[in-house]
Order: sequence, then structure tokens, then C-alpha cells
Amino acid sequence: MGVVGGRRRHRRRHRCERRRGRPPARKDSRLSQGYLWALLGFALVLLILVDAFETLVLPQTVNRRLRPARIWMRGTWASWTAVAVKLPPRPRQSALNAYGPLMLLSLFALWAACLIVGFALMQWGFGSHLDLVRGQPGFGADLYMSGTTFFTLGLGDVTPNDPIARILTVVEAGTGFGFLAVVIGYLPVLYQAFSRREINISLLDARAGSPPTAEELLRRHAADPIAFERLLADWERWSAELMESHLSYPALAFYRSQHSNQSWLAALTTVLDASAFAVASLDGSVARQARLTFAIARHAVVDLAQIFLAPPRPPATDRLPPPALAHVRAMLAKAGVELRTGDTADEKLHELRRLYEPYVAALGARFLFTVPDFVAGAERFDNWRTSAWEKVSTSRAKAAGVELHEGD
Repeated sequence: MGVVGGRRRHRRRHRCERRRGRPPARKDSRLSQGYLWALLGFALVLLILVDAFETLVLPQTVNRRLRPARIWMRGTWASWTAVAVKLPPRPRQSALNAYGPLMLLSLFALWAACLIVGFALMQWGFGSHLDLVRGQPGFGADLYMSGTTFFTLGLGDVTPNDPIARILTVVEAGTGFGFLAVVIGYLPVLYQAFSRREINISLLDARAGSPPTAEELLRRHAADPIAFERLLADWERWSAELMESHLSYPALAFYRSQHSNQSWLAALTTVLDASAFAVASLDGSVARQARLTFAIARHAVVDLAQIFLAPPRPPATDRLPPPALAHVRAMLAKAGVELRTGDTADEKLHELRRLYEPYVAALGARFLFTVPDFVAGAERFDNWRTSAWEKVSTSRAKAAGVELHEGD
């Protein structure tokens, strides 16, 4: 009895020491730290999934600034352009052309890496309950397990041996499969929107020159007001599609046109210039359509400046000084176009230009686009008249019978 009673007293004393001693406290501390790592991993996974949903799936503008995708776009664009502006013109243009696709692919890689790390942190936080063919459990094994599960490799050299670990593995496999499916489905939608945008920009070459200007657009349609009205109606729809596609898929704004003297901003600016001039100087159905086109084009440029954090700024120079305006009016009057002139028309045109030119200048600075002039300068060749081997002059085009507009 003395021996048994001593053993009982020893066990009771040992239990009291364990309750008050350090080993249990250290175990509780490790457990709490593990839960914190698991919570951090869950927060990272949730953050990335919400960001990917808002960027790839949600067809609405999200104005929250602290988003991984927005931070990534702004940071990489600032670094990329800081290097690109120091290059010669041709390499600079090539670098700017490559940014859009590379930025998007790197964003997908960033999302995938964050999801893999997030699920690895949850596995590690819950105790790394894995069976390994080689090596010891730890964060490295959890990271490897997370990567093979996310990409659904199923190698079998690392397997979960705990209910929580198995649940996390199944959830991650489904997340990885769904993520890859959304990314694969997103790219065709993006490139279809890009193609629709570029078709009209290419068509503008023969209608307004390259780079396009409002003077050329007005001159080439001076003899056919009905065609000019139809063109404004087409560009009203194009401006609406541009606004919707670029607000829903902001990465599309970084995709540049095939030719260095064309861009979506140059086309939008030309449409705004021509519409403003028609509203201030013309009457009838053309002026009515011009007001509709101006409204949606101005809406597009303002919304895009807002979503890309480009505050309005005055143009560096006056894009339509009085001598240039007089030249445009004289050219149209010579073609037989009846115009409203005088101080009232001048003031109207000036007020309309103030509604969009600061936003156009801001977007041009943000994306390193050249904002086209209102009036064409020296003689330039349309893109359809040039190739890698020759330039077809205006006189040669006339001699060949391929002049497109009166006065060419």
C-alpha cells in the first residue's frame, strides 16, 4: 500500500506540474501560432479569389484602390515605362507593345503563386499532417503538396493523413481547376474585344489618315454629309463598346494597335474633335447625330480617366489655334459646306473642347500615347499607301486611279 500510495502521489504531483509547468504552455503557444498561420493563409486565398473574380468574372467597375490586380498593374507599368522611355523609338514601341500581354500573364502567375502559398500556410498551420515517401513534414513539404494539388498533378509522393488536411487538399484541387478554367475562358473574350476595337481603328486610316485628325475626317467627308452622319453613328456605337470593354477589362487599355501611328485614344480624340466641330458649326440631322456621338465619346474618356487614376490636365499646347480653325473653315467652305461662324460658334466649340481635352491629355500621359492634332501638319502617308518597300505618294495614287477622296 505504501508503494501504491507513493505512485499515486507521484502521478498527482506530476499532473499538477504539467498544469503549471512550461511544456504544456509551449505546446499551447505553438498551437496558437499554427492557427494564426492558417488564418493568414485563408485570408491570402480569399483575397486572391475575390480579386480574380472582380477582374475576370465581374462585368462591373470596382473602384476600390487596394486591389492586388490594380497595384500590380500600376507598379509594373511604372517600372516598365521608366525603362522603355530611355530606349530608341523603335525598341521603345516594341517594349510598350509587349507590356499588355506580359503584364496579364504575370498577373495570372502571381495569383497562382499566392493561392499555392495560401493553401500551404493552412496545411502548415494545422500541423502538416502529410505522409511523405521521402523527407520530413514541414512547410517545404506543404508548399510542394500545395503546388501539385493546385495544378492537379496527382503525383502521389505526398498524401494527407488527417481529415482537415484531406479537406484542404480537395478544396485546393477544385480551386486550381476552376482558376485555370476561368483564365483559359478569359483570354478569348479579351482578344475578341481587342479585335472589335482594332477593326474600326484600321478603317479610320482611309477616312481620317494615320495618325487620324479631325481636319482630314471632315475634309474627306465634306462632299457627302450623309456618309459623315453614318460614320458618326458607327463611332457612337464604337465609343460605347470601348467604354464598356475597357471598364470591364482594364488590361485591354494596355494593348496597343498594330501600327505605331494608331491608337484607341487617337481614334477617340479624333471622333470627339469632329463631333465637337459639327455640333458648333453644322445644322440639321448631322449636328443631331454629332451631339449623340460627342456625348458617349466624352462619357468614355471621362470614365476611363477616372478608372486609371488620370486626373484631368490642360493640353501642353492649343490644339486648335485661331489660324488653324480659320483654315478648316475655309477648306470646308470651298467644298460647299454651309457653316455657322462668328463668335457664338467659336465660343461653343471652345466650351465643347474644354469638356474633353483635359481628360484626353491625362490619358495620353498615362499610357504614353501621342494625342493627335486637330489639324494635320505636313503631308503624311496613310498606312494603306505604305509598305516595308515603298511609299505611294498622292500623285502616284491618282495616276493609278486609287484616290479615295476629292482633293487627295
